[in-house]
Amino acid sequence: MWITSSLTTALTPASVALGNFDGIHQGHRQVMQPILSPSLRRQPLSVPPLTGESYGENFPPNSKASLDDAEETSLEPYPTVVTFNPHPQEFFSGQRRSLLTPLSEKVKYLEEIGVQQLVLLPFDQDLANMTPEAFVEEILVRHLNAQQISVGQDFCFGRQRSGTVTELKAIAARYGVTVHLVPLQTANGDRISSSAIRQALLEGNLKQANSILGRPYSLIGEVVQGKQIGRTIGFPTANLQLPPEKFLPRHGVYAVRVYGASSLGEENGLMGALNIGTRPTVDAIATPTVEVHLLDWSGDLYGKTLTLHLEHFLRPQQKFDSLDQLKAQIQTDCDTARTLLSAQE
Repeated sequence: MWITSSLTTALTPASVALGNFDGIHQGHRQVMQPILSPSLRRQPLSVPPLTGESYGENFPPNSKASLDDAEETSLEPYPTVVTFNPHPQEFFSGQRRSLLTPLSEKVKYLEEIGVQQLVLLPFDQDLANMTPEAFVEEILVRHLNAQQISVGQDFCFGRQRSGTVTELKAIAARYGVTVHLVPLQTANGDRISSSAIRQALLEGNLKQANSILGRPYSLIGEVVQGKQIGRTIGFPTANLQLPPEKFLPRHGVYAVRVYGASSLGEENGLMGALNIGTRPTVDAIATPTVEVHLLDWSGDLYGKTLTLHLEHFLRPQQKFDSLDQLKAQIQTDCDTARTLLSAQE
């Protein structure tokens, strides 16, 4: 997928889904469906695979030229997601906003859906001051040559969020651009939203969070050196280093599926017990750690990138009076995780 934060290097023409899209949940995927219709799908580009992320002018050698050549052979729009970086709330508040899907995860899910381009509009004061008319005319029409635009029906844009979807349709119509308004999506009578997912995760309600997402909530990180406390009590754990902006669910213990530990037997993931917390019983710390114990598996995990699918919330974080009580509870947690995960196979 082509990723750029510069409109001058965006691939055009584009078929645009517009929004923040934190989580890439079921509602977001519905907004993206109109730009992925069969008549607008492109065949994979005949260019060298891109390694890493490309921003602005930081392109792999010769890749932009190859893309330009490919562009000349077809006028079908590139399925494109246009979003903002940083999140507008982060810009206005001045505080880092935790994300359900940091950029690397967002790219992964968008590629799986079939999106071929991600445009990260730098959200600054100039963009914040842009009128709805200027946003459509300058960014969507002039720079991206948008052939169609898809948004959720509650989408707002432009200075002080003054632009409505009705206004978007009217402005785009002047240029012959179709706007798809996707109705709000619900699950079990509740609105599907990133806020609802966050709240469910904070409550430890994984069933609801995963239902809204349409997949298990995931943590992806590199295994780094920890204090090896788990090893001393008979339950070695892999300490994961996550992106600093990753949203963490309720502190506690989870049954998880683990991918990336081994090239063997991972079709359904390895079973694991995950602890997110501040180690209140042993070596209490201020910053929470993310540590997973793999059930019925051992090996060297340092330096590997693991993907954890959170399947069941087992219990909240608690402090025990002794190490023996802690060890007994960990054993119970592992047994419960194994039973729950085995029942899904």
